[in-house]
Amino acid sequence: MINKVLKNKRLMEIFWYVFFGGLATVVNFASYFLAKDVLGQGMAISNTFSWIMSVLFAFVTNKIWVFHSHTEGFIDGILEFGKFVFYRLLSYFIDMGCMLLLIEAMGVGDFLAKLFTQIVVVVANYVFSKLFIFNK
Repeated sequence: MINKVLKNKRLMEIFWYVFFGGLATVVNFASYFLAKDVLGQGMAISNTFSWIMSVLFAFVTNKIWVFHSHTEGFIDGILEFGKFVFYRLLSYFIDMGCMLLLIEAMGVGDFLAKLFTQIVVVVANYVFSKLFIFNK
């Protein structure tokens, strides 16, 4: 069974996306609580900082290990990064909207709000990456 999974390119891509998405979530959580609790920043600034850190981490891991993207030159690499940032901005607004709704409007604690939001964002980012960014 494991050999079958390892040979299935689609399943391996999803596995690596979930694995590195999990690590990006750790980067997101750690940088959020670092900015909020250690540096004393508010939710919006902490969430923005954590978004920037996780986007940079995700671009490198998605490009190299998940989607195996190879660009022809510097300009193509910049264009790919630009698309990545554009779609991550969309997911940032999803993230921020969910955080504001859950924390401010519904009174959910920021840890649970962040956890729920990251699940939504990981799914959206996979769709964006697969269909619009790293498509061959």
